[in-house]
Amino acid sequence: MTQTNETSTKKTVHVAVGIVLQGSKVFLTKRAEDVHLGGKWEFPGGKVEQGETVEQALHRELIEEIGIEVKDSSKFLHIEHDYPKVNVHLDFIRVDDFEGTPTGCEGQLSKWFDIGELSTVDFPEANKAVVEKLLAL
Repeated sequence: MTQTNETSTKKTVHVAVGIVLQGSKVFLTKRAEDVHLGGKWEFPGGKVEQGETVEQALHRELIEEIGIEVKDSSKFLHIEHDYPKVNVHLDFIRVDDFEGTPTGCEGQLSKWFDIGELSTVDFPEANKAVVEKLLAL
């Protein structure tokens, strides 16, 4: 009898995530109710496509998702998290300068939050370390 590793059958998704900052505020979007982790607030971003760097994916996703063009960014945190049906590799990038006004371009709710109130926001489990690091700034 051969044992299989449960994680080997799970899909792995690599995601570029933007921590869009303006002073003491951070821009968040809310996931649609009918998707994985629906109804939770998140930092905007999306999947890294084959052949893309994390930075290229972040630039593309933030233009598509919230309508901004990244001007200055830096690596913030890398997290790997196992959900029951998917493994996620999240590269969080701090966005300190951008062009445009962030808004939910795909119909999603969006809002500026004060960094100090992030501990009260309903985030996916994988974002907890990011929130802790931001609260420590």
